[in-house]
Amino acid sequence: MSEPRKLFIKSYGCQMNVYDSHRMADTMAREGYVETPTPEDADLIILNTCHIRERAAEKVYSELGRVRELKSAAKQQDRQVLVAVAGCVAQAEGAEIIRRAPVVDLVIGPQNIHRLPNLVSRALGGKPIVDTEFPVEDKFDYLPAPTTSKTKARGVTAFVTVQEGCDKFCTFCVVPYTRGIEVSRPVKKILADVERLAEDGVAEVTLIGQNVNAYHGVGPDGQAWTLARLFERLSEIPGIVRLRYMTSHPRDMSEDLIKAHRELPKLMPFVHLPVQSGSDRVLRLMNRRHRCDEYLKIVFHLREARSDIAISSDFIVGFPGETDRDFEKTLDLIQNVQFASAYSFKYSSRPGTGAAKLDKQISEAVKNERLLHLQELIEKQRHAFNESMRDKILDVLFEKSGRLPGQVAGRAPYLQPVQVMASSHLIGQVAPVRIIDVGSNSLFGEAVTMTHAAKPIAMAVGVA
Repeated sequence: MSEPRKLFIKSYGCQMNVYDSHRMADTMAREGYVETPTPEDADLIILNTCHIRERAAEKVYSELGRVRELKSAAKQQDRQVLVAVAGCVAQAEGAEIIRRAPVVDLVIGPQNIHRLPNLVSRALGGKPIVDTEFPVEDKFDYLPAPTTSKTKARGVTAFVTVQEGCDKFCTFCVVPYTRGIEVSRPVKKILADVERLAEDGVAEVTLIGQNVNAYHGVGPDGQAWTLARLFERLSEIPGIVRLRYMTSHPRDMSEDLIKAHRELPKLMPFVHLPVQSGSDRVLRLMNRRHRCDEYLKIVFHLREARSDIAISSDFIVGFPGETDRDFEKTLDLIQNVQFASAYSFKYSSRPGTGAAKLDKQISEAVKNERLLHLQELIEKQRHAFNESMRDKILDVLFEKSGRLPGQVAGRAPYLQPVQVMASSHLIGQVAPVRIIDVGSNSLFGEAVTMTHAAKPIAMAVGVA
């Protein structure tokens, strides 16, 4: 029997890319490929790229230089290695990737992953292939039929894409150009996906999309379902004890989704809701289509619906034309909301976006200074939020063994890692933990009672 072909995937960027990498690995597994943790012995190397940050493409070309050496060494051993570039850089650069890096055999856009096996087979013929056209067929039609295969579980938690693309056209963002317009998966396909994951032992599912709360997939009744209605149905699936979603846009934070946080115990009390700036003037330049007072109103209603809810966000500093006063308004908003965590970035120009054409670009020195100031404030709030967990009892979903012998690790309802000295039989279960110490990134706890049976539903304890 011949040795199985080996696949190495390096994923850059967001959780959508991580999920897409899993999709590619699962798809190629049905073609006889097994994953390998190192590229040196791989027969197929895939770089799954992200185009959001500045110089993203240059990082890919630098990585391809190292891959070229691996491919050359394999050729000397009379072994053929295929190299593919996927993701948003592939979509944006297209054939330019093969022109600049002839080592690449295949360039595939993120919406065409379901065609990967056929494209790999064609690329084995020796002619480079570029497939970045947005498909006419259902771009979510990649799941294996339930009668022939199962969606692969990679632990007790899983990501499931329900929506892809974005219609918002924020002036700093390339997503509408690399991922296309907003498209939602049919409810039936999502339910089948999650049911198979539950059968495989998955207990927590995170629904993801570039603009996930804009979900409007067709339901079994022929009507467009909202994300809230989808969560209602997913809550009924046996074995699924936790539900999450990311990433959201304030314009699509509907009343029924806020209501779902109050009425669905399985929907975790943690919302990632990017605001980007605390200045209405900057938000208009960004084409965000929401005002700061509208954002604060959403936060108020979320906390009104569920008092223990926590909010995280995204911020961009140094956007073209941002004044000192604009930046101060962002700091004021952060002080007002009191975030559990946040991601923050310096503005970086992306070719083809509206912001790249704006005047009054901000110097790197000013951007660096503002970013440092903002991150200090965010870190102070994150630390305070984690400290508020001390001496509280949180329901923890245990995922794996910890770093120390006899230790198990899981996550709190607010996604912080939690380390507990306890039996490994807790892995895959939700159990109450008293938080006794707070580290720089993790919480440390003790099981409330070692004989306590794991709970079927994760109910977070308030943090007020």
